[in-house]
Amino acid sequence: MKMFAAGLFIFLESLEFLEGGRLLVIPQDGSHWLSMRAVVEKLSEKGHEIVVLAPEVNLLLKESEHYTRKLYAVPYTQEELDHRFHLFANQHFVEVSFPTMIIETYSSTMFVLDLFFYNCASLLQNREIIRYLDESKFDVVFTDPALPCGVILAEYLSIPSVYFFRGFPCNVEHAVTKCPDPVSYVPRCYTSYTDHMTFTQRVLNLFVSSLETPLFKDLYTKYQDIASEFLQRDVHLPTLYRNGSIWLLRYDFVFEYPKPVMPNMVFVGGINCEEGKNLPQVRDWISQIIEENIHAQEESIDKIRHQH
Repeated sequence: MKMFAAGLFIFLESLEFLEGGRLLVIPQDGSHWLSMRAVVEKLSEKGHEIVVLAPEVNLLLKESEHYTRKLYAVPYTQEELDHRFHLFANQHFVEVSFPTMIIETYSSTMFVLDLFFYNCASLLQNREIIRYLDESKFDVVFTDPALPCGVILAEYLSIPSVYFFRGFPCNVEHAVTKCPDPVSYVPRCYTSYTDHMTFTQRVLNLFVSSLETPLFKDLYTKYQDIASEFLQRDVHLPTLYRNGSIWLLRYDFVFEYPKPVMPNMVFVGGINCEEGKNLPQVRDWISQIIEENIHAQEESIDKIRHQH
């Protein structure tokens, strides 16, 4: 874990804010934020000034001594957000057939992502926030690119962007970068296949892969529209994504299957791992065994001395 973390911070700090710069963080709410928060806190400890953009209605984007939280209004309530996430989470624990799982996963995912779209649209239309960003002169955007609001703002501010990413069902990191992703060897999301597939599994894997492009268009076309309106020019969203300086991928080939990646993609799969600690009862038991062995050895030595 130390090696992964060291690599992560070296890449982040190799940007132009080495001596305590200004970092704009545009996260995704929910479990995505838990991973990013650990990095943000570490960067804060190193002296960087950090601002986190967060909707007024959120799940986990709370205040902290490590950063300044800049809030913006959104057109939904806390109750609605909690309700949608509750339905989304419960869907993952229902055992259904594979085709049904694909349909229900898509439905529950879109049910949540609709709120995130309203979230992004509200942020881009908030003149006070945009004026604040213009005046703040940030050095870099640190964002989760699962949804493109941070990508759009990095383009608007004309500053480097660092992506902190775990993955998404439509294979965003490969779709937008044109990175090879062979279906014969790279199992698709939710298939539970390995990199050694039978012919039938490869056919099904190809079928799931064929759904990624329409899913990508369904998810991101409306973001492309608001990006064009916000940037006041025609926008090709994958091109904006390709402007990212570094992709920090929160996985590695210990639990994932090998696949091609682009040169600016760095694996930091151990970033959420902590060094294991001995359980107190195990530690006490081991200490007791050691003490008993030492005592037994001392008694044996004394007996040998008396015999001689």
